[in-house]
Amino acid sequence: MKDELIDMICRKSFKFSDEPIFKLVSGRMSKFYINCKPTTLNARGMFLAGHLIFDDIKDCKVTAVGGMTFGADPLAVATAFASELKGQPINAFSIRKTKKNHGIVRWIEGDVKSDERVAIIDDVVTTGGSTITAIERARSEGLEVVKAVILVDRQEGGMENIRQHVDNVSSIISRDELMESYRIKGLRD
Repeated sequence: MKDELIDMICRKSFKFSDEPIFKLVSGRMSKFYINCKPTTLNARGMFLAGHLIFDDIKDCKVTAVGGMTFGADPLAVATAFASELKGQPINAFSIRKTKKNHGIVRWIEGDVKSDERVAIIDDVVTTGGSTITAIERARSEGLEVVKAVILVDRQEGGMENIRQHVDNVSSIISRDELMESYRIKGLRD
């Protein structure tokens, strides 16, 4: 499954240039760009990512999985769906970018309650900022964050930053794995 997902990300979600032409959220320029949404919103990509993330968290005794909208949303839904198929249901939730200011004012949407053990997920990590924000918001709602899973680690220090907030952190795919597959398959534009 992992090799198939790497191949799909390389074809649908990964761009590379010999020169740093891609502007990141931080404003920094990079030689590569990863937008996982074309993969995670693809039926097969969602299937693969959901199963791989479920396999990564299934022994953590979590009751829910989620992260910052919108990057984590398809992954959380896919993981919840895969968990039900495997007979070990884990619910999905989404963390808002801005706090809801009407009805029940909260950061989180989904079938999750205070004191539940949860995993925070994200599609791509560079510095870890959005994942750390998700961890902090989940904790502010009373959730016990016991794991963080990143679909693609850009290998630029984000995983280490996240480990300062939660001990158990893993990634499904690394930038090095993407680059290796990209070069082997000759996917250059």
